[in-house]
Amino acid sequence: MSLDHPVLSSLLPVVLLILIGFVAGKAKLVRPDSVRDLSNLVFLVLTQALLFRTMSTVHLERLDMQPVLQYFVVAGLLFFTMLAFYGRDTRASVLALASIFSNTMMIGVPLIGLAYGQTALVLLFTLISLHALVLLSVATVVLELQMAQEQAAQSGQKRKLIHTLGQAVKSAVLHPVPLPILVGLVYAQTGWGLHPMVDKPLQLLGEAFGPMALVLVGITLSLTPVGQQMGLALRLAFVKTVVHPLLMGFVGWFLGMRGLPLAVMTVVAALPIGANVFLFSQRYQKEEDAVTAGVAVSTLMAMLSVPVIMAVLPLLPA
Repeated sequence: MSLDHPVLSSLLPVVLLILIGFVAGKAKLVRPDSVRDLSNLVFLVLTQALLFRTMSTVHLERLDMQPVLQYFVVAGLLFFTMLAFYGRDTRASVLALASIFSNTMMIGVPLIGLAYGQTALVLLFTLISLHALVLLSVATVVLELQMAQEQAAQSGQKRKLIHTLGQAVKSAVLHPVPLPILVGLVYAQTGWGLHPMVDKPLQLLGEAFGPMALVLVGITLSLTPVGQQMGLALRLAFVKTVVHPLLMGFVGWFLGMRGLPLAVMTVVAALPIGANVFLFSQRYQKEEDAVTAGVAVSTLMAMLSVPVIMAVLPLLPA
């Protein structure tokens, strides 16, 4: 496989950015106690700019929703399966999210564009416009609900389910990820657009998200006892880069998806774990080491799994 192959040309920059962060961490260019501050910067500033700006151009009436809806059916099925597998607690919510959340921006956009062209990118951007909103919101609601139940169990005070669910939904909507997505989506429907004086800073901040998040993964990886997490990291990577796309391809084909939509959705499912899961785990301080190792291992594993999946897809019966 040459360096010009779509898979390598998309994945190698990700590996190099993680490696740069790893070297910076080992060289102690960033102090361990500063990692949380960097995580907050990426999560609360760069992510906000990227999500709001992306959603501010989305017009719902122009979106082809059927392939996207089928993608989320598969992702939801896998999420709740892995949630049960890992134990239905707050830790399980983060691990289940890592099993379904793909790196759609840093890897997906260049890979799909190079491999399938502009028409495929339209499908991908339709998915991206809802990817974080749907998956992170579901994970946040589930996790907040579990946290409320755990707190009630510790305090000995039982809350009514409707009250607990209401608090969980409120916490999810006011969460730093769904909120800018919803605000951006509402703003897009006004048709006003963004003035260049506002759009340009948001664009620059959004473009910094991917590199900064991956460098931060590398820094955290340098501080993580990866050997202790390797078993769990391999399981996360296997589910994300092998089980997820196989399930997507099978269910999508069974439901009647064919051709380019099936190829795009299946390849997206095969992508490695997205950096948003790493930031999610850091925010809730759940399974940070395992997710950090999982991001790195799944990126390496995808170099093998993605080309195989791309080669098999054309062989499926029409």
